[in-house]
Amino acid sequence: MTFSIVARSGAAFGIAVASKFLSVGAVVPAADAGAGALATQATANLRYRPQGLTLLRTGVRPADVVAGLVAADGEHAYRQVGVVGPHGDGATYTGEKCLDWAGGTSGDGYAIQGNLLTGPEVIDAMEAAWLEAADADLDRRLLAALAAGDAAGGDRRGRQSATLHVVAPGAGYGGMNDTACDLRVDDHPHPVTELHRLLDIHTLLFGTPDPDTLLDLTGELAHEVRRLVAARGHTTLETWAGVENLENRLVPGRIDPVVLAHLRAPDTQGS
Repeated sequence: MTFSIVARSGAAFGIAVASKFLSVGAVVPAADAGAGALATQATANLRYRPQGLTLLRTGVRPADVVAGLVAADGEHAYRQVGVVGPHGDGATYTGEKCLDWAGGTSGDGYAIQGNLLTGPEVIDAMEAAWLEAADADLDRRLLAALAAGDAAGGDRRGRQSATLHVVAPGAGYGGMNDTACDLRVDDHPHPVTELHRLLDIHTLLFGTPDPDTLLDLTGELAHEVRRLVAARGHTTLETWAGVENLENRLVPGRIDPVVLAHLRAPDTQGS
């Protein structure tokens, strides 16, 4: 009883999901930065996650991954699954015994599906939002599609949880894994809205600076930064940034305007 989008952008893969179900992020999504991503829902078959990723790693096309998963599952009539791979169209499947309204759509690099929805308008709105946000980063694009589905009616039982999971080679914290983003809202009256808030925080803390906007730490700016850092009880910008979890945005001899704005903000006084 869930709606989701599974998609690709360049070398990145991601899934965004919402549902009237506790901690949907613990059940539905699976992704491998070198292979693809999938969502298993309705009466979710958790075996689809490792099985589907294994097939994708061997180069099986999404449509054939779906066919293989369904063929091996005696309860496939109750399942729903969406899959994307490194190339071509995504694939989606809805079993005939999924609760109405249930269905999905797919295209180049995406698969969208949902069950127990208010109607097909949910899927239509998600697809339109995905296509319209073509210039956005994958995380924002996925969330735009999820928000559109939510606004169009979403799960007809109501709202409870949502998740956003994105992987790309070396995109994790410190470049030490592939998890670019793994945000979960497990139980909330407005989970998609809350997911937006969490993504904003994630972008602030774990985003990387834009080289074209970096400012030289010289002259009056360097003096201001030293003064603000000292006012917060620290001896160096690096120490303050570490306390604020902004170390990913540090550049020797320069400062990210995002870091500078956070340093100047009154609500960081005394942090």
